[in-house]
Amino acid sequence: MRRGENGLVAQLRRPPGGRDARIMLLAQFLDRTGTGVWGAASVLYFTFVCRLTAQQVGVLLGAAAVAGIAGSPLAGRLAERLPVRGLLIACHLVRLGAMGLLLACTGFDALLPVVAVTCLGERAAKTLEMLFATRVGGERRATYQALSRSAGNAGIALGAGIAAIGLAVGSRDAYRALILADALSYAVAAALVRLTREPSAGERAVAPPGAEVPAEPPGPAPSPWRDRGYLLFVLLDIPMSLDDSLLNVGLPLWLVNHTSAPHAFVPLCLVLNTVLVVVLQLRVSARAEGAQRAARAVTLLGLLMLTCCVVLAAGTGSGAWTGSVALLAAATLVTMAELMRSVSSWELAVSLAPARARASYLGVAGMAQSIQKSVGPPLLTGVVLAAGPVGWLALGTAVAGLSLVQRRACLRRLAALGGKAAVPVTAPA
Repeated sequence: MRRGENGLVAQLRRPPGGRDARIMLLAQFLDRTGTGVWGAASVLYFTFVCRLTAQQVGVLLGAAAVAGIAGSPLAGRLAERLPVRGLLIACHLVRLGAMGLLLACTGFDALLPVVAVTCLGERAAKTLEMLFATRVGGERRATYQALSRSAGNAGIALGAGIAAIGLAVGSRDAYRALILADALSYAVAAALVRLTREPSAGERAVAPPGAEVPAEPPGPAPSPWRDRGYLLFVLLDIPMSLDDSLLNVGLPLWLVNHTSAPHAFVPLCLVLNTVLVVVLQLRVSARAEGAQRAARAVTLLGLLMLTCCVVLAAGTGSGAWTGSVALLAAATLVTMAELMRSVSSWELAVSLAPARARASYLGVAGMAQSIQKSVGPPLLTGVVLAAGPVGWLALGTAVAGLSLVQRRACLRRLAALGGKAAVPVTAPA
């Protein structure tokens, strides 16, 4: 972890946005700590405490992920009319209440709406955090996003460690304590967000005297649902986000069913992913800052995913040593793809959206990750893994090819936005 003037520690002390950004980053760290606790314990809680079958757990989590898809556009729509700060506090409080209800619910029918509301609130909160960062980070929003991801991943790692203690105890009370720990993280996060000031919605461009920026056309704010160019970006962003399902679903199942590698390498890959994100996110973001560079980074993302899939295809059916090496190599490659995706997706979602309707546009952009969480696992388990090495090669080739389409479409849209009629910009006071 770098400690120089531009290192991670120094940037965390002086993030873009100042005091409010520091408070928000702390709130996100605590929020993700609770998320790490629940993520590590949820499946076992539903299995051993709620006595759900494996099929019921799968349906429960799948349905919750589908409900989460609505969270992003709903949050974006509301943020056009209501303060972001208040909405984010409300999301944390809704999740706090849902965690409390989990303690009183044990049957599948009662758990389904509660878990769905939890997922809905989580996706809405992430969209609002993204909008907050866009407003307070300004032109340095990529740096803020890097700090946010580093803090978030550190929180998830801490939460997973806390969950490991409770899971080692294994009693019903230990599981309930983990749920209370998750709920506490939401309560503290809400209290911290309350200490921040509402970020300014005025996102006008800032430039030196005499510079020009594209003018916004008169009339009502555009709707992202009628913007085919932006919807194409969101649609292509879904396969670009498959690194998440590949890391958390594809790699573990590939190791268990198609190699002789020790099962202990699964958590090792997750630790490797967390460490690499915390250490490298800031550097990667600095090298891909700006819309043009972010669009070009999409191609590198596709190549990294293709290489990862080639490694997995070559390692299928391998022994313990070869399988272990292939797994660690694939985990490293998919983590690098994740780093590139987080930069490109974030920057392009903001840059391709008109400033006066940015909240609703970012809400629609947030759907890509939610949809990926719903379709990614069944795609990997039902198609890719079932097809063996050919499945991995087909997946890698498809993502790499779509990354070229995404890059070309984004550069074309950026060129069109830059070619609109321009108006002078007043220098900031």
